[in-house]
Amino acid sequence: MTDTAPDAIIVGAGLAGLVAAHELTKAGRRVLIIDQENRNNLGGQAFWSLGGLFFVDSPEQRRLGIKDSFDLAYQDWLGSAAFDREDEDRWPRKWARAYVEFATYRKRDYLKELGLSVTPVVGWAERGGGLASGHGNSVPRFHLTWGTGPEVVRVFREPVERAEVGGLVTFAFRHRVDELITEDGAVVGVSGAVLSPTDAERGVATDRDVTGDFEFRAPTVLVTSGGIGHNFDLMRKYWPTERVGPFPDTMIAGVPAHVDGRMLEIAERAGGNIVNRDRVWAYTEGIHNWDPIWPNHAIRIIPGPSSMWFDANGNRLAAPNFPGFDTNSTMRAILQTGYDYSWFVLTETIIEKEFALSGSEQNPDITQKDLKLALGRVKSKGAPGPVEAFKQHGVDFVVADDLRTLVDGMNRLGRGGHIDHDALRAEITARDREIDNAFSKDAQLQAITNARKYLGDKIVRVAKPHKILDPAHGPLIAVRLNILSRKTLGGLETDLSARVLGADGDAVPGLYAAGEVAGFGGGGVHGYNALEGTFLGGCIFSGMTAGRAAAAATARAAR
Repeated sequence: MTDTAPDAIIVGAGLAGLVAAHELTKAGRRVLIIDQENRNNLGGQAFWSLGGLFFVDSPEQRRLGIKDSFDLAYQDWLGSAAFDREDEDRWPRKWARAYVEFATYRKRDYLKELGLSVTPVVGWAERGGGLASGHGNSVPRFHLTWGTGPEVVRVFREPVERAEVGGLVTFAFRHRVDELITEDGAVVGVSGAVLSPTDAERGVATDRDVTGDFEFRAPTVLVTSGGIGHNFDLMRKYWPTERVGPFPDTMIAGVPAHVDGRMLEIAERAGGNIVNRDRVWAYTEGIHNWDPIWPNHAIRIIPGPSSMWFDANGNRLAAPNFPGFDTNSTMRAILQTGYDYSWFVLTETIIEKEFALSGSEQNPDITQKDLKLALGRVKSKGAPGPVEAFKQHGVDFVVADDLRTLVDGMNRLGRGGHIDHDALRAEITARDREIDNAFSKDAQLQAITNARKYLGDKIVRVAKPHKILDPAHGPLIAVRLNILSRKTLGGLETDLSARVLGADGDAVPGLYAAGEVAGFGGGGVHGYNALEGTFLGGCIFSGMTAGRAAAAATARAAR
C-alpha cells in the first residue's frame, strides 16, 4: 500500500471490480483492489467468456433486418425472469427495467467509447419456451465481442492500469478477505490473510498457504467477488430440487477453482441481506475439457437447433427442450429422469455448421481478432479446429459410420442409462420422414425452418434440414452432455445505487456490491432465467453503477 489511504476498497479483481475501479478513478478517487489470486487473473471469469453482449435495437440488428425495441426486450425479460416473490424480487424488478434501458440506449455507446467492437452477425440465444409472453429472446440479441472475453476485460483493465501508474490504484494480490470490518453498524474496511506468492498461469488452481495477515480501511467497500460456480457444496445446499430435480451426481466446472462464493457469507455477517439463493444458471450441454486448465474443467457447447436431444435412456426430449431454447426446462426434463446426463445425436453436416464452444480459448480466430481465420470458419469444410479437437480427443464424443456402432459406444459411456438401438432408430426414422416436405408437425423441424428465415442463422449457424440417417451427411455423432456449473442468479440485495441492503431494508453504511455476488444487480436481476449475453453486461452495468455511487458518496463524506 501507499502512504495515502484509499477512498474505496474493491474486493475482487474481476470484470465488475475493474468497471467499478474505472468509474472511481475517473472521478479522481483512490482505490485499493484486493484479490486472492495473482495479477495473471485480472478480469476473473470474464476473460474466459465468449464475450457475448445483450444489446437492444443495435445497428448490427437493424442491418440484419431485426426489429427490436425496449418494449419487446423488456417483455422478454419479464417473461423470462418470472418474478414471483414480493419481497425478494422488489429490487431485482427495478434493476431489470434499469438494465434493459441501459442495454437499449447507452450500453453500446459506453463500450464503444472504450474501444470495444462487436462482430456483424447477431446470435439468437435462449430462443424460449414457445409463448410470446414467456421465456426467451423473441429476436437475436447476442452480440459477440470482436476479441471475445479478453477484449471485454482489456477495455477496462487498461484504464485501471493507467490509473495504477498514476497513483490512483493499488493492487493487493494474494490477499484473501476473511472479514468486513464494521464499526457502529458501518463497514469501514477489510481484514484477512496474505497468501503465499505464486506465478501460476491464469485459471490454474493455487494454494491457500497463509504467510501473514492484513487490515485495510476506507470509507467505502465494494464487494465484486463473483459467485459460487466452483463451490459444489454451496451449490448443493441451495440447489432448487423441487423446481428442477436432484443435484447432479456428476457436475463439471465451468469456472476456475477460485470462484468459491466466500464473500457472500462474509458480507452477510457484516449485515448484508442475501436473496434468491436458490436461483441457478447451470447449463445442460457441458463436456469435459480434454485439455483442462482448472480442476474438473468443463466447456459448454453452444448448439444450433438441429441436433436431436435424447435422455439417458434414449427418449427424445419434448418441446421446448431443443438445443438452445430453454435451459431450465431442459435441465428439469433431464434431471427428473433420475440421471444427470443426456445425449445429442447429430451428423457431420450439423457439427460443421452448428457447434460452437463457449470460451475465449475455444475461439482463437475471434479472440485473436484474425479476420482471415474467422472468415475461414464460415467458408471451410469440416468442423472448426477446436470442435474437431473435441470430436477426436473428448471423452464425451462417439463417432460412427452406422447407428448400431454409435449406440454401442453410447452405452459404454452411459452412467446408468441404456439406449435401445431399435427404439432410437425408430425415433430418428420418424423424424427423418418429416424432411420430405417443407412443412412438418415436428416442432423441432418447425423451429429449424423458422431459424433459417433469419439471415444470420441461415448463413453461419443453422444447417440445411436433412435426414440424420442419410450416409451422405455422416458420420453419425453422439455427444454425452453433462451438467455444467456457471452462475448463481441470486446474491446480495442492493438498491439502484448498488448499496447493500440489510434484512430490515436499510442500506448497510459503507458497503456496495456489484456483479455476480449481487445477482448482477438487486440480488437477482435475471429472476429464474437468463437471456444470455447478460452476465458480462450485468457486471458492467452494476459495476458502473457501484463505482459512480461510491465515488459520489466518498465526495460527500470528504465534505
